[in-house]
Amino acid sequence: MEIKNLLAKFKHISDNPKEMLDKYISNGEKVIGCFPYYVPEELVEAAGMVPFGVWGGSKKISLAKEYFASFYCSLAQMNLEMGLNGTLDKLSGIIVTTLCDTLRPLSQNFRVGVPNIPFLFLNHPQNRKEDFGITYTKEIYSELLEKLVKISGHSPSDEDFVNAYNNYNESRALRREFVKLAGKHPDKVSAVNRSAVLRSAYFMKKKEHSEMLKELNELLKKEEVKEWDGVKIVTSGIMVENKALLEILDKHKVAIVADDVAHESRAIRVDVDLNEKDRVLALAKQFANQDDDTILYDPTIYGRPKNVANLVKESGAQGVIIFMMNFCDPEEMEYVSLKKELEEEGIPMIKIGIDLQMEDFGQAETSIQAFTDVIDF
Repeated sequence: MEIKNLLAKFKHISDNPKEMLDKYISNGEKVIGCFPYYVPEELVEAAGMVPFGVWGGSKKISLAKEYFASFYCSLAQMNLEMGLNGTLDKLSGIIVTTLCDTLRPLSQNFRVGVPNIPFLFLNHPQNRKEDFGITYTKEIYSELLEKLVKISGHSPSDEDFVNAYNNYNESRALRREFVKLAGKHPDKVSAVNRSAVLRSAYFMKKKEHSEMLKELNELLKKEEVKEWDGVKIVTSGIMVENKALLEILDKHKVAIVADDVAHESRAIRVDVDLNEKDRVLALAKQFANQDDDTILYDPTIYGRPKNVANLVKESGAQGVIIFMMNFCDPEEMEYVSLKKELEEEGIPMIKIGIDLQMEDFGQAETSIQAFTDVIDF
């Protein structure tokens, strides 16, 4: 299959998650919704069900306004909205994490407002690296697994765990490879298509997504690396998936060559160690090894800013665009240290406020165009 045809297939899946959901359910499979962030989806697969990402949407928010103030994070509001308006009714359960002050009240509002969907609460520890933190994570993952088994009726064997871990490790590795290949071939992979490839992984069984992505990666490897006549950037933020916003980047020949985005590369940095024979402990250790994320406790404070600066250097980017989710306290609080690090390294940057309800992109386009003009000057 040609690159453009594969990209079109990824984009169709990314644009039509309900189609994939209906496909799995019509096949008699149970699907578990996975809210942000760091849900151990491998447990869902090992228990014989399909993990399905729930990261908001682009529809209007109305019902959720009865539970949240208007200035609340639009991602949290939209996830609750989808529960209240019936969009998620076909799911066999929902896993909700609580790694930030926004997700905690979301979890309780969802529990009360959407009683018809089995609710699976997952309270990660912030002190995740110490022995007591790893022990606690293992305990909550074990409790989650027990609830998943009750829903699926299938208690996973060791082979089930190994297969699930292998599928997810392969998926993460292929997506990491794709991010690098897309950065080398912006003439072949637009910002819109790059997002679609990464986003579609949330709506597919990882083995199915990997089969398609493996083919795409192999085709990209065979392509000649051409000189890019536009600007190369690193993106940072919670999500960068709005089609209209990405089209602006493509319009002004702004290529994303690497990212520090929670919805994209932050989620695929760390694999599960298959040498750890305690399979649930292996997942707990994987979470403990996650770093450089605004919602994860970092006693050094400066880990993520330095990581973003290094991404720029390693990828050959010319600057950073920070897509700041409106009313996201963790991202806003760490913005100061990120801005300071980039300025000290002499890396150009701009910050653009976004939310899932954003419709007017005139100001964003003006800022992006001015930013590219400065870099090209």
